[in-house]
Amino acid sequence: MQTDAVRRAWREGVSVVVATSAYGLSFGALSIASGLDLWQTMVLSLVMFSGGSQFAFIGVVAAGGGIAGVASAAMLGLRNALYGMSMRRVVQPRGAMLPVAAHVTIDESTAVALAQDEPRAQRTGFWVTGVGIWIGWNLATLAGALLGDLLGDPRQWGLDAAAAAAFVGLLWPRLKARQAVAVAAASAVLAAALLPVLPAGMPVIVAAVVGVVVGLTNWLGPRHESALPDPGPRGSGKGRRS
Repeated sequence: MQTDAVRRAWREGVSVVVATSAYGLSFGALSIASGLDLWQTMVLSLVMFSGGSQFAFIGVVAAGGGIAGVASAAMLGLRNALYGMSMRRVVQPRGAMLPVAAHVTIDESTAVALAQDEPRAQRTGFWVTGVGIWIGWNLATLAGALLGDLLGDPRQWGLDAAAAAAFVGLLWPRLKARQAVAVAAASAVLAAALLPVLPAGMPVIVAAVVGVVVGLTNWLGPRHESALPDPGPRGSGKGRRS
């Protein structure tokens, strides 16, 4: 029997699936326009399955850079490895499900999972979002690649903002603590400042350093304090060397 938390995870997962999958139309059309054929386009979506990395790759390829495209895609894909370290504890996949879980560990599945409060709801959100987007993204990629120029410029439909809007709606309720709001604001300002000078996708990666630094500070602070000797009651001499 599904709890309210699980049903909420389903709703949030499906909403993110719809918004993100639609953006696959844009990738399919732009990939063909960049010079890739249908099979190359589909392999990128089926195997690479990382929207930011895919767009970075076709962007560099369209500009005439082959190795640079691979390097840019790999750099953007490093974030999924970081997600995997936290998602493995949440999802706890075993056996044959381990590579499947690794493949669908993306921005969206991680965000939906972490937005839930109960372990079962977290796992539900992860699988619904990850598997749903993999199916929807590839179907949308195929449609975009086949229709090509008939779609026009996908950015005119607002699809490039759909996924971002879904993230904001999902994560906004969790910005309750002052520190979370401050980190979000600082990251947004840093990303906006870097937009004119860095390639597409990189400002977000660099801005994530703000969150990483704050997280490490919070984690190391208590550990450092716990490592200090207990001075004991004032005047008792406990904790001091004789």
